[in-house]
Amino acid sequence: MGLGVDFDLTVAWALVLALAVWIYVVLDGFDLGIGILYPLFPKKRSRDLMMNAVAPVWDGNETWLVLGGGGLMAAFPLAYAILLPALYPPIVAMLLALVFRGVAFEFRWKTTSRFGRRFWDMAFFGGSLVAALAQGITLGALLQGIEVEGRAYAGGWWDWLTPFSLLCGAAVAAGYAFLGACWLVLKLEGEDQTPFRHLARVLGLVTVGFIAAVSLATPFLEADYYQRWFTWPQMLAAAPVPIAVAAITLLLARSLLHEGRDWLPFVLGLALFGLCFLGLGLSMWPNVIPPDVTIWDAAAPEKSQVFMGVGALVLLPIILGYTGYAYWVFRGKLDPEKGYH
Repeated sequence: MGLGVDFDLTVAWALVLALAVWIYVVLDGFDLGIGILYPLFPKKRSRDLMMNAVAPVWDGNETWLVLGGGGLMAAFPLAYAILLPALYPPIVAMLLALVFRGVAFEFRWKTTSRFGRRFWDMAFFGGSLVAALAQGITLGALLQGIEVEGRAYAGGWWDWLTPFSLLCGAAVAAGYAFLGACWLVLKLEGEDQTPFRHLARVLGLVTVGFIAAVSLATPFLEADYYQRWFTWPQMLAAAPVPIAVAAITLLLARSLLHEGRDWLPFVLGLALFGLCFLGLGLSMWPNVIPPDVTIWDAAAPEKSQVFMGVGALVLLPIILGYTGYAYWVFRGKLDPEKGYH
């Protein structure tokens, strides 16, 4: 590990990939959340509104998943080579669920039979739920540590499946559902909005409860985690995170209890997810694969990082630009009489 360019590039790439994953989670998270909420609203009008609320942007959100996965393989090839064998089942389940969900999104509008509509509605729900659970389980499996010998995965096929990873899976699914409800509060108004505002209040409490449960369990997974959160003076760096989570939670509760400023619950939900990512980073840093593989151990050679960095400097502004433009074009409230057909 050097202290010059190599150090800076490795850290920069770690931050870029962390940003890409966070953007994916919050953007694709709310439309996965809308799919998770689907069974709670059996009427065709409600489901049409839910679909139309994400129709203009949902497929573009997954650009960030491609960037995160491709960037991991290119910038941290050792981490990619270890993580894939360790997490094949949840990762494959996630990818298949996203594909099936995308097909369901399109076919739902094309089918003319009642059975076909119901089938694709349930496929949309199932794909959304499985993808969310798989992402949370993957996160939990990474946090609890992956067994490595030399430069290869040394664990078993089912090592990813533990009570903690299942807890993380449920937490991510609940958080996505909460983001989905907040997005619908943002996009709808009047009587169409009311049930989603009520639902967002309940899901907000559930999500905060899961955040607390995962946060309390995480420090006991590894000695390093415990030292960073519960020993002096390391806890000084970590303490602002739970304090900020508590403050955001109070603001969220207030924004959902009082009508007006419909954009605020969604923005505060994004902030809450951002704080969770910051807490995750504080726990894991500088490991890319806990407990022993650091970002410098897993990094590509310096020349490769420089070469990819040139491409990233060109592509990232383009991706951010067209993503922002899409959301800007389709800003504002959804017209119930218009939508995706």
